[in-house]
Amino acid sequence: MSTKSIASAAIVAGALSAALSMAATTTAEAAKMKCYGVSKAGKNDCAAGAGTTCKGTSKVDYQGNAWTFVETDSCASITLAGGRKGSNKALKRDLPS
Repeated sequence: MSTKSIASAAIVAGALSAALSMAATTTAEAAKMKCYGVSKAGKNDCAAGAGTTCKGTSKVDYQGNAWTFVETDSCASITLAGGRKGSNKALKRDLPS
């Protein structure tokens, strides 16, 4: 096999590996959903109300307008202190003052 053929094979193998890796990541993300009101302060994945940038910006535990990725269809079954539950929509509870 010539050096050119080896280099071409390596490039093709690298591209295939990258494509498979991207497909696996997309599939893993598709198996997750946004769940509001379940993260501890500073542990949210995104959304935390006006004036916040995103990940890690929630100010209080279980902040209703901050979400975290959870397994699909598990959000509503997450039970927290005080009888709180997760939601697939932003909540108006436990917001910072």
